[in-house]
Amino acid sequence: MKQLDRFDAAADRLFQPLRGQKHLDRLFYTLSALADHSLLWELFAAFLAISPRRRGRALRAGAALGVESLLINVIVKSFFSRERPIDNTYEHPHHLRYPLTSSFPSGHATAAFAAASLLPNHRLGRWILFPLATLIALSRIHVRIHHASDVVGGALIGLVYAQVVKVVVPFPHQARE
Repeated sequence: MKQLDRFDAAADRLFQPLRGQKHLDRLFYTLSALADHSLLWELFAAFLAISPRRRGRALRAGAALGVESLLINVIVKSFFSRERPIDNTYEHPHHLRYPLTSSFPSGHATAAFAAASLLPNHRLGRWILFPLATLIALSRIHVRIHHASDVVGGALIGLVYAQVVKVVVPFPHQARE
């Protein structure tokens, strides 16, 4: 555990100079809030569902994110009782919902990387969604709601979960857009 604590402390030190930067705070707090309850990802899925060619992929991703939320927030987090980062000296510049569940894994990171893996079926989508997923995952460290290891663990779980979904609910290959 000491190595994990050192990793988290090192990551927190990297983020410290970024906190308090007005534009970065606004960006990370906004992204963190938009990703609550997978809202941002479900909106992406709804947007894709407008197109009949993308509807199946969008519905699969939307349903998978609902299942992911249940699995992570109700089942997986119940196996861990990791406390969230606490710093009573740090005043959050913007309001955020503060979760009551275990800190590990980050549900935002899990959902972000699962969505980025499930939603796009072309290179452009991956070039947009994976950087966005990364920013959302990093936002949880920036706003001090998760340790860096919670975010890395959540991202890895999200990537594996998406691959399982692709095997369990295969999607027919379509022409590239």
